[in-house]
Amino acid sequence: MRRILPLSRINYSLSSDWSLDDTQVETVRIQYGTNDIIETHSNQWIALAIDTAKDPMIWFLIATAILFAILKNYNQAIILMIATVPLIGMDAFLHWRTQVSTQSLSSRLAAKALVIRNGIESELSAWEIVPGDLVVVPTGMPFPADGIVIAGKDIQVDESALTGESFPVKKMSLNTFQENKTEVTVDSDHWGFAGTRLLTGRALLRIVYTGKKTLYGEIVTSALNTTQARTPLQKAIAKLVFILIIAAIALCFVLAGVRYYQGFGIIDSILSAATLAVAALPDEFPVVFTFFLGVGVYRLAKKKALVRRAVSVENIGRVTCICSDKTGTITEGHFQLVRFLPDHSLDNEKLLYLAAVASRTESGDLIDLAIFDEIQKNKITIPERIKTIPFTEDRKRETSIIKVNSQEYLIATKGAPETILSISTLTPIEKESWLQRITELAYSGYKIIACAQRVSETTPAEEPQLDYQFTGLLAFTDPPRAGVADAINTCKASQIHVLMITGDHPETARAIAREIGLGNGNPNVILAEDAESLLQKNNSQYLRSIDVIARAIPSQKLNIVTTLQLSGEIVAVTGDGVNDVPALKASDVGISMGERGTQSAREASDIILLDDNFDSIVNAISEGRQLFKNLQLSFKYLLIIHMPFVLSAAIIPMFGYPLLYYPIHIVFIELIIHPTAMLVFQDLPQSKNLAIAETKNKIYFFTNKDWSTLLITGLFLTAVVILSFIFIYDQNLNTEHARAFVLAELGFTSATLTLGLSGFKTRVAQIVIMATVLFTILLIQVSIISNFFSLTPLNLHDWLAVMITSFITYILIKIKGYQQK
Repeated sequence: MRRILPLSRINYSLSSDWSLDDTQVETVRIQYGTNDIIETHSNQWIALAIDTAKDPMIWFLIATAILFAILKNYNQAIILMIATVPLIGMDAFLHWRTQVSTQSLSSRLAAKALVIRNGIESELSAWEIVPGDLVVVPTGMPFPADGIVIAGKDIQVDESALTGESFPVKKMSLNTFQENKTEVTVDSDHWGFAGTRLLTGRALLRIVYTGKKTLYGEIVTSALNTTQARTPLQKAIAKLVFILIIAAIALCFVLAGVRYYQGFGIIDSILSAATLAVAALPDEFPVVFTFFLGVGVYRLAKKKALVRRAVSVENIGRVTCICSDKTGTITEGHFQLVRFLPDHSLDNEKLLYLAAVASRTESGDLIDLAIFDEIQKNKITIPERIKTIPFTEDRKRETSIIKVNSQEYLIATKGAPETILSISTLTPIEKESWLQRITELAYSGYKIIACAQRVSETTPAEEPQLDYQFTGLLAFTDPPRAGVADAINTCKASQIHVLMITGDHPETARAIAREIGLGNGNPNVILAEDAESLLQKNNSQYLRSIDVIARAIPSQKLNIVTTLQLSGEIVAVTGDGVNDVPALKASDVGISMGERGTQSAREASDIILLDDNFDSIVNAISEGRQLFKNLQLSFKYLLIIHMPFVLSAAIIPMFGYPLLYYPIHIVFIELIIHPTAMLVFQDLPQSKNLAIAETKNKIYFFTNKDWSTLLITGLFLTAVVILSFIFIYDQNLNTEHARAFVLAELGFTSATLTLGLSGFKTRVAQIVIMATVLFTILLIQVSIISNFFSLTPLNLHDWLAVMITSFITYILIKIKGYQQK
């Protein structure tokens, strides 16, 4: 992983001989702010109280209790007010859990730091550190911010909190950087990152980034702040909740009318409707979704994908096509010049010299950097350029002019071999010979550029277009990243089409594609101009059979992306430059490169990839798909458990029987449902099958088969609950006995559903299931508690009947294939 180092932040110097004075510190702090990596509320308890008070269920219960008091049913009013306490406690616990997660992120950060200012070493609070500060990091201490290691020996760092890497990472001091530049790209070997800890050695760190600009700060900010925007799925859930609310209100009015018509009186009618409303309000659905969305953002950050827009948490799991760059994403992005093929009139050194004249260190181009690496190794001096015509996509070459002597100017150009050959003085036979060599090199996976020169007696006003002397070829290697081949196989298994779009020679691209397994080792490669011709003929479906588009420019990439979207694909696009911004914005998920990406590309993207690795894209997609599957399981649980709960609360009183549930019973059931839906399913491990039901641009949260099986299971449980109550009540007219049996069925059914849907795979699932069973038994069988809840302890036959119902429910879940796979 590499990061950009703005040299102004370190005063253009790697020396340890200077440090900031007090005046400079204040100036820098005004410019960059304090080193607050994670913001926390000044009063955690007030923040916790505000978050807890946002739950509408609590206020509804309080309003119902007030209604009981107005109707002079003080006993039930007091019981209901007391019953809201555990519900408030559960909500407070869930919000406290979020706070603890934030605080746990803070726990790896330094509280203090040894800082050298005014030439004196002193201990300061970490929040006081500013860019440019010189910090001493002893063994065992965390790095207080992101900075460059400028001195130290035997430095090993624990970066597991940041990268997931469990092994110690070696660090080296940075001794030099390229001059005459405002910023340089530095490998992670020279960086010390906030949130990581020094294991061995002693490091001297020059601070570069502080606060939210640190890598750790970006991850945390992403995890905490991006869940605010409403997303398409959230809107769909809001629509579902609205429909359920309307249905619940209608059911409440019907129940109130029926009870009044049956002669139970206005008080009973109102209380029956209010009680049903408490059970029927679908408040869990948006809460669970928001909670899962936050979990998804955090987990994607751990997969080295920073989420900038919440919608991408949904979309990343729905991706059906990845349009990926080759260089730096699929390959390592570290070019090495390995072969020289000069024309017979030149030697290797002269060819390298000409290539360097037509290159610039400040361009940031990886080919240019590789050329200058060789220049430094061979200690070749390049004179000052009089004029440079930078590389452009339409020209596919870069040209520079230098003064050789008072009467001669050298014009050097380098670029795509086809372009350089077309402007050279070679004969057709010579061009064909060179083209054959180019094809052979490209087939072996080399990145190839050609060079040419021209001599002039005067400085040309414009870039010469013809009559260049062809001087030869340079071949570079840029091997695929480790893990990309496995990631490609994962995409195949998940029915994700990978389309490599590159500006490289088609045979170079084919060799890389073949090595990583695109097209099952026999990739289908097409030129970008041929692809555009197909698109103009409305032959967009042909793109599905293409693995590589070569010699592409950014405008063509945009056209390809929009065409894929029109054909029904959910498209993820990678990009790193300003010219990639249109395609990034047009895509369903724009992915910019964290290491080499420009600021424009990052701002246009939905996700920033920290390590520029294709494997991380696939990991993020897998995480997004698993998030969706876990959310499905949670919603299945909510729908199934609510059907017998709500319908029994409505139907039994309609038949003229006493109220099945008092509000206190509903609170007990809610205390089971809330933690189960929110905590159990979000923690499930990744499954092997990541397929999602997908048709065009619509996502089906449940298929028709899912809905039918949900209804079958829910209605079966509803029938069992209602018939059980009626059967027991008609036998002895004991409401407390019948109610206890129903609550036992619902409690054990919740545990059974959780067992079947989660597979008992996680510690949270195991705890919730056992706690549900235990508390249900205690509620009913302990006389003091059961009397308070207007229940009667059950006998052995009752419990056997409850367990038989639970067993049948478990069998239904297994047969219908609800469980996590």
